[in-house]
Amino acid sequence: MSTTPLRTVITGFGLVTPVGMGRDAAWQGFLAGKSAVRRIETFDASGLENQIAAELPGFDAKTLVEKKDRKQLRTMGKAIQIGFVGGSMALHDAKLTPGSFEPSRLGISFGAGTISSELEELVPGALKTVLPDGKTVNMETWGTEGMPMMPPLWLLKYLPNFAAAHVSILNNAQGPSNSITMTDVAGCLSIAEGRRIIQRGVADIMLTGGSDSRVSILSIARMQMFAPLSKATENPEEACRPFDTKTTGIVLGEGAGIVVLEELEHAKKRGATIYAEVVGCGDACDYDLDGTGIAQAIQAAMKSANISVNDLDHVVAQGYGEVKLDKAEAQGLKLAFGAACPPVVAIKGMIGNTGAASGGIETALSSLALYHGTVPGSINHTNPNPAFPTPVLTKSQSRSKDYSLKICFSDMGQCSVIALKRWDNP
Repeated sequence: MSTTPLRTVITGFGLVTPVGMGRDAAWQGFLAGKSAVRRIETFDASGLENQIAAELPGFDAKTLVEKKDRKQLRTMGKAIQIGFVGGSMALHDAKLTPGSFEPSRLGISFGAGTISSELEELVPGALKTVLPDGKTVNMETWGTEGMPMMPPLWLLKYLPNFAAAHVSILNNAQGPSNSITMTDVAGCLSIAEGRRIIQRGVADIMLTGGSDSRVSILSIARMQMFAPLSKATENPEEACRPFDTKTTGIVLGEGAGIVVLEELEHAKKRGATIYAEVVGCGDACDYDLDGTGIAQAIQAAMKSANISVNDLDHVVAQGYGEVKLDKAEAQGLKLAFGAACPPVVAIKGMIGNTGAASGGIETALSSLALYHGTVPGSINHTNPNPAFPTPVLTKSQSRSKDYSLKICFSDMGQCSVIALKRWDNP
């Protein structure tokens, strides 16, 4: 029996992004280099310090799923609905229809984040429990009168693992199922986990990546208390500026990036389109945000892929567009590559920070860049920061080297890096 790990390739995408819905529309949106950041339209944000975001334009899950599946949407918050749509879209893109695969060999590893409730579900009960001083909550009243006012299915709509659960149920996925809730790193970690499951021979197909929506009044109100969010309101499309001296802070977004991983021989046997191969993964922690953990994760991914910096076509950075975080990433790139850093792509200027979805969306972008031989440019990088110089690619460019990296890290220091290889049908 061979002990060589099974190889893992990418055969489809479920891309629900502010610049385009579906693989082709999202790819064209990235190539066009236009920002989807706008003043928030889905609710009144005038009372918030942060009033801009990259929203999904006109997102209505009912129009994106089959009629027979619409009833399930009532028990899903928006972030779960987005993941539900993305999961179905990914299987369709990979041409994996019911009956074309063994259900026990289809698994799911989804990244997810904290899902905020809708105000109309919380406010009536909350107001009932507030004392006349307007500040103090009577917990006894909350238990006897407030909680009964909550919708009966409230909890089911906001559990982070329910995107994976609903996609599993819809597609009869009986293989391994897991949800990874590690903020902005969750998407990359889920891809790494999916690859390891396939390598062990436990599944033939894994749906990986993640979904998230940070564009809600409760989510923004919470995050603006401790996260360096952008307060820009003029020219919002220019607000998120990765590695730029005129950065204004993090801009929030929403979306799904679902990546179909498949065991190589299984994909070949059914004649699947192969976009790239996942050849390495690396994880670390950079608690001090000094770049050492990011560099360690990069080096671990490259070691597992058995490649050097000279093999790299491009790097898709986390590129938050916030000084402290961009500095940490730039230092990590310098520690890992020295002066030989390959071209860096940062797309949050277009779609904002989509949280748990970002790893899947940006891994998909890197895969498609290898597949098409063209790397999209980064927008809003017009004043490079001399304090931490980074070779940011600002215009789309034809590239032909065989490997790329996608970097994920969070403000708490978790790091994950995915190494991809151009598919050349060996």
